[in-house]
Amino acid sequence: MQEKVIFSWSGGKDSTLAVYELRKAGAYEIVTLLTTITRDYDRICMHGVRRSLLEQQAEALGLPLETVFISKGASNDEYESQMQQVLTRHLAAGVRSVAFGDVFLEELKAYRQQRLSTIGMEGMFPLWKRDTGELASAFISLGFKAVITSADSNCLPSGCVGRAFDEQFLTSLPAAVDPCGENGEFHSFVYDGPMFSRPVLHTVGEVVLRENGFYYCDLMPHNNGAYVARASSP
Repeated sequence: MQEKVIFSWSGGKDSTLAVYELRKAGAYEIVTLLTTITRDYDRICMHGVRRSLLEQQAEALGLPLETVFISKGASNDEYESQMQQVLTRHLAAGVRSVAFGDVFLEELKAYRQQRLSTIGMEGMFPLWKRDTGELASAFISLGFKAVITSADSNCLPSGCVGRAFDEQFLTSLPAAVDPCGENGEFHSFVYDGPMFSRPVLHTVGEVVLRENGFYYCDLMPHNNGAYVARASSP
């Protein structure tokens, strides 16, 4: 019998690769993808991706999606309260584990485990302590496709957002930037790959610099045509 697991889903490459690992293991049933949405923007927190694209992504992956709405600039208390309500409900239904795509941030892992333990749940980390360079290359070689949706302006130029997450992108990264953006340098949206029944079609729109110091690229649903890629050069 498979163990029931919730996946804390961002829509990005690390989440996708972690789900791939769980499915490959064959011992887990992912009962839902759980994603936090900024209510004011109706977009995935930090990644800036429209909820409509997130919904298409979950459908293409064949997995249920559950969203948690928080306000712009939400406090930790608001976030934790909202998440606890959702997780407590799933715990009552027999789900005892939540999986994450984290790789090496010890404090973040400890925080997640501590919060889960207060309600009697446990954390799972399928990619934990894997080499991020190898993970990035594995993601690409497996055939997954992603676009960079946001980047820290202190680490990367505006030209990085809207680009494909490919070998050329990895080669262009400054030495101090983690290949998976594990320190929060950049975020992505996965739109196709071996687990997808179809690609999530979209076009790459305007790039803006927000007050939090991040560049964001607007990905727009593109229902009647092919994905329009930006040139791979920086």
